[in-house]
Amino acid sequence: MAEAPAPSAAKPAAASQTLSRGIRILEILGDERGPLSIDEISARLGVHRSIAYRLLRTLEDHRLVVRDAAGLVALGPRMAALAAGVAHDLQAEALPELTAVANGLGMTCFLAVLDGAECITLVSVEPRHSVASVAQHPGARHPVTVGAPGKAILTQLPEADWPSDVAPALHEAVAQCRRAGYATSHDEVIPTVQSVAVPLALRGQRPAAIAVLHVATDQTDAEIAARLQRSATTIREALGA
Repeated sequence: MAEAPAPSAAKPAAASQTLSRGIRILEILGDERGPLSIDEISARLGVHRSIAYRLLRTLEDHRLVVRDAAGLVALGPRMAALAAGVAHDLQAEALPELTAVANGLGMTCFLAVLDGAECITLVSVEPRHSVASVAQHPGARHPVTVGAPGKAILTQLPEADWPSDVAPALHEAVAQCRRAGYATSHDEVIPTVQSVAVPLALRGQRPAAIAVLHVATDQTDAEIAARLQRSATTIREALGA
């Protein structure tokens, strides 16, 4: 009796294009400073408007996105609930410190963590009393190779783990951050906005940074960094790291 042919090696399951597009919509909205129209979303996603509309309806049903009276789309309240479950202990310990820094310096203060080759904002606090502050929404992301938080995070990684396209100037900027204990940036992520960040190295956690955003201030970068470093120490001690 002939032997049955050996079963072929199992092929990896194909990724879901619909799921991938839905996630991409959430990323697009998370990167924005305000709501987008369906036409803008479909253009950035590279699909027909009708496809973007169907995806948005599903996300809307799950309260992951919301639409206002003009039909503009923004992230919904369910996203905040989901985000609260990510690194819950870290967020819980960081939030009081971020709040104290934001209100003490009059600047938006946020916690960023490494996500692949990007920095993603985990939690952010805007100052309670400020004439003008720069918003930094949770979920906002940018390449780890730009911005003060990215430099602070790169100080915690061996260079072999850096993205392959790092310019020589960034190597020097990260080396300077290691020497000074903090990083700065101006116009790198948001036009006209400056940032100061300090590393937040935690055992068992992804490399992170605490940072502030401002347009103009009388305080020096070193003074701002010293305040951030005190908060970083408090958070590390609270987490036993």
